[in-house]
Amino acid sequence: MAALSIIQFDMRRSPECPDSQEERYRACLDMVRWGDENGITVAGFSEHHNTEDGFLSSPMMLAMAAAQATTNIRLSVSALLLPLHDPIRIAEDIAVLDLVSQGRFMAVAGLGYRECEYQSLGVDWKRRGKIMDEKIEVLLQAWRGEYFNHNGVPTILNPVPVRPAQALLCIGGNSAAAARRAARYGLFFAPAIDDPELERVYSAACEEHGFSGGAVIFPNEPSLTLVSEDPERDWALYGKFFLYDALAYRKWRHWSRRAYAESFASDLAGLRTEGKYCFLTPDEAIACLRDKGSINLSPLCGGMPLEVAWNSLELFVKKVIPAL
Repeated sequence: MAALSIIQFDMRRSPECPDSQEERYRACLDMVRWGDENGITVAGFSEHHNTEDGFLSSPMMLAMAAAQATTNIRLSVSALLLPLHDPIRIAEDIAVLDLVSQGRFMAVAGLGYRECEYQSLGVDWKRRGKIMDEKIEVLLQAWRGEYFNHNGVPTILNPVPVRPAQALLCIGGNSAAAARRAARYGLFFAPAIDDPELERVYSAACEEHGFSGGAVIFPNEPSLTLVSEDPERDWALYGKFFLYDALAYRKWRHWSRRAYAESFASDLAGLRTEGKYCFLTPDEAIACLRDKGSINLSPLCGGMPLEVAWNSLELFVKKVIPAL
């Protein structure tokens, strides 16, 4: 199918979720295999640490498991909170993911916006921008496969990725600083919000740094979506999982965070009106794909029961894909 279909996982689990974490992680990989077999374009994995609800903290491990289990679907970690990681370790992991996936993996590097994550992992929150730059530089040096000085020691990466850095890493964020960072390092820019001003800043910075191969990947007003034969019924029965997800993100709100998917609703009615979380009929999902060119399937959102998640995916295969 020509349209972009994304299946996204963050493994967050409401206390009302009827399924265990073990069941949900196995189901996640089953769903990625399902997506691979049924023409889904991308499987995405998110990252956060020090959470109460089991938000995915090891997306690279899950991406590797998905790479081994699939052959066609592209794999993404978005966002990879690069300042929280050892850059040599990340360079090694991405290199191996590139080899195992045969070029189907990309990471979107982000700063994050939760100070407690930096504190729990022993990283200086106040220097996060500088730390991000330092670690990007290490990745780019390491992937060249040549010796370079790191921590006072001659260091070389082997194996190295098959693909160039621009195909392995892009820069996320919602600020002009993030746009300029992407251009400065010759990488694509994937902002968290559809803001034409960020594209202007990025284009100007690309010109300043002589980078002619740049591109901006906008989120295109994503909605966290399940497909349903009866949205009224499913909002009444399962909307609470969407609301849990929205309110959990709301607790993390930071003054600098701008992201389309962040909800400002405080109750189920407001959440539904806002339109950032959706139960769509198959016909509505088809219209969404034709209008926007993409759809963000979030089958396990907020602890959504596995039965509901699988019903959504099967409807997508049976009634949405054939129409396109």
